[in-house]
Amino acid sequence: MKQLGNLAIVCAKRADVSLHISEGQVFVRCDTISPQPWSAPWNDDNAILAMIRKLNFGDSTNERNEHNG
Repeated sequence: MKQLGNLAIVCAKRADVSLHISEGQVFVRCDTISPQPWSAPWNDDNAILAMIRKLNFGDSTNERNEHNG
């Protein structure tokens, strides 16, 4: 549950990402990667941290794509 707020901040900073929380699940959709949302239980910090890392350092990072061409 500690990472849920961090995920919200990361999602709020990006126009291509939407965050939805419903019925104990967190759903993150990143339009630059896939129309299918990622999901995890709202209290699964490890899964949510993995989403944060993917958004910050994975292929979905806008800044990284801009710098690499």
